[in-house]
Amino acid sequence: MSDELSSSRRLPWYVRPGARAWRCEPAPPAARAFHASLPDYAPTPLTGLPSLASQLGVGRVFVKDESCRLGLPAFKALGASWAVHRLLAERAANGADPGPLTLVTATDGNHGRAVARTARRLGQRAHIFVAQGVHPQAVAAIAAEQARVTEVPGSYDEAVRRAAEAAARPDAVLVQDVAWAGYERVPGWIVEGYSTLCAEIDEQLAAVGAAEGPDLVAMPVGVGSLAQAVVTHYRSRPAGRAPALLAVEPEAAACVLHSLILGEPVTVATGTTAMAGMNCGTPSSIAWPALRAGLDAAVAIADADSARAAADLAAAGVSSGPCGAAALAGLRAVLTAPGAGERRTTLGLGPSSVVVLLSTEGTAANPSP
Repeated sequence: MSDELSSSRRLPWYVRPGARAWRCEPAPPAARAFHASLPDYAPTPLTGLPSLASQLGVGRVFVKDESCRLGLPAFKALGASWAVHRLLAERAANGADPGPLTLVTATDGNHGRAVARTARRLGQRAHIFVAQGVHPQAVAAIAAEQARVTEVPGSYDEAVRRAAEAAARPDAVLVQDVAWAGYERVPGWIVEGYSTLCAEIDEQLAAVGAAEGPDLVAMPVGVGSLAQAVVTHYRSRPAGRAPALLAVEPEAAACVLHSLILGEPVTVATGTTAMAGMNCGTPSSIAWPALRAGLDAAVAIADADSARAAADLAAAGVSSGPCGAAALAGLRAVLTAPGAGERRTTLGLGPSSVVVLLSTEGTAANPSP
């Protein structure tokens, strides 16, 4: 479903009535306990932005600021650390060779650096395949983690294919944050790792008098793994307020939006976007069922929208890269573009609503060109 954005352009928009009634099983709590045991763990800030709430016509707006997570400028370390922990524990239990293992993955930037950092801390090796268009400083940051870096002259999907081939060696293992038929267990662990972020939000909202939880959560989406974690968290609650869940993607790579419109997962040709970490053409196979059933809405935004949102967040004291700022850009488009009144009603938003925006990366994760 679309609403008119201007006389010459329509807002790329999808809505699914009834998503808030869907229920699923919760994520296991073990990941949160694991993260809490790490020496550099601390909950990331949940920052209130009253001026933004006033501009958007809602009661309160909070930004979950992932600009410093386990020593890295993005949330990805939550998934990578938990998945690698599970992999190594399983190998030890099965009596596998305890020698160094090569952790292989493909990346648009942040996930690769998280895998490389995890490997370095645990005395393992890392081989990271980097998709075309990732900023050279982001590539250098991965290499600085002592990882082997292979730059792929192609899309993220092509980098994933190359990484899967390289991980076929007996001394290597694929640690990929997208799933496909036959490769779903490790991506599932990564999604479990992301659930820590949601648990923190619950505690932080309770501490500021919003224990009932948010009325809407807006999140950036690439292949859908973080969105799967968010949907699982909020749709597994047996009772209480069920928030609306909004997915935001770049117009150049809106694979989830197009899949939702068509009713089945599809691959889209990706273009060039400043939101490099979301430049993904195919939804994760394990994320798709949850996204199809549990997302209330999805929207696609232009790079200019994300850049404006990043500047606004910076002015409010929140460091946010293009991907992180996408949540604000998407919400702003939904609530202010022509047709906003109908969309606001559909999402159940009013002057007292509580909104949470997931800012998934800081500016250090995505340097300016």
